[in-house]
Amino acid sequence: MDVFSPNPPQWVESAVHAYDFCCPNCNAGSTEAEQVWLNRRSPVFTHDQRRKWQEFYHCHCGTDWWAWSDERPPSELLQKRQKNNS
Repeated sequence: MDVFSPNPPQWVESAVHAYDFCCPNCNAGSTEAEQVWLNRRSPVFTHDQRRKWQEFYHCHCGTDWWAWSDERPPSELLQKRQKNNS
C-alpha cells in the first residue's frame, strides 16, 4: 500500500474521526499504525488559507481512524530541538 496512492484503500470507508490524533479504540499513536493513507486529492483550506488533509490510519488493533493533518501533535524531534536551543 502506497501512502501517496491517488486511490484510497477499501479500509478507509469504515474509518472514524479521531479527535485526539490517536486510535479511538486503544489510544495507539499514528506511528504504531499498520497502514497509512493520505487523502491528498481533496485538501481543505483553513480560514488563513493553509491546506490540511485527511490522514487515514489502520491500527494494529483493527480500528480504522482518521484525523486532520493540522491536528497532529508536535513532533518529538521538534520538541527536542526547542529544548536544546533554550
